Amino acid sequence: MSEIRRIHPAAQWSDAVVHKGTVYCVEVPDSGTDITSQSLAVFAQAERTLALAGSDKSRLLLATIYLKHMADRPAFNAAWQAWLPTGCAPARVCVSAEMASPDYLLEIAFTAAVA
Repeated sequence: MSEIRRIHPAAQWSDAVVHKGTVYCVEVPDSGTDITSQSLAVFAQAERTLALAGSDKSRLLLATIYLKHMADRPAFNAAWQAWLPTGCAPARVCVSAEMASPDYLLEIAFTAAVA
């Protein structure tokens, strides 16, 4: 049986789950009032979480991006492209969705290979 490692597990979620060389995590903004500042906050959190799992943003496999307002997509894409290392863009989907908090403008689910 393969080991499942949970990073900072809580009652409702873990910050990340690692299984068979793959890390799964979801990030929500902890600061910011516009799409760019919230995106940068989510990216910084993702980098910390991926590092705890033994990975980094160059090893992203898939990103599922949930935007509160699809009109924010161009600004999000600009921040996303600036954040990603050249040649390391993962497969991704970007959808409009209702957020868990009225203050959130986005949430991102990441899947990455562990180094």
